[in-house]
Amino acid sequence: MTILKRPISVFLIHTHRDREPVHELYARLAKDGIKPWLDSERLQPGQDWRHEINRAILTSDIAIVCLSRNFLRHQGYCQQEIKIALKKASLLPVGETFIIPARLEECDSPESLSRWQRVDLFEADGYKRLLRSLRAQVEVDKK
Repeated sequence: MTILKRPISVFLIHTHRDREPVHELYARLAKDGIKPWLDSERLQPGQDWRHEINRAILTSDIAIVCLSRNFLRHQGYCQQEIKIALKKASLLPVGETFIIPARLEECDSPESLSRWQRVDLFEADGYKRLLRSLRAQVEVDKK
C-alpha cells in the first residue's frame, strides 16, 4: 500500500463558465485524498480574492488548467492565473511537474501550455491517469 506523507495541494484554474464539470473534478479529487483549491469553495466573504488566489497558486503542489472551448474564449482572471502558474513553473528545476493541462472536452490547448503533456478527462481513463500523476508528485513511503 502507498501512503502519502501529506495531502497533495492542487489549484484548479478554470473559467466559471465550466462551473459544473470543475466542481465535479473538485469533489472527486477531495474524495480521493487530494487537497483541491477552488475559489468558489475556499474564498470567504471579505477576503482579498486576488491575493488569496495568487497565494493559493504559489503554495500549491500542482496547478491543473481545466481546458474547454469556453476557457479558450474567456478573457477573465483565469488568464492571469495561467501567467502566475507559468511564472512559478519557470522557477522550478527541469523535470519537476507543476502544470497539468486537463481537457474537459475536445478542444485546442493554448500555445503557452504546449510543452506539458495534457490529460483528457473526458476519456474513460483520464481521471485515473490524472490521479496517478498527482500522486507521483509527492514523496511516498512504501509499506
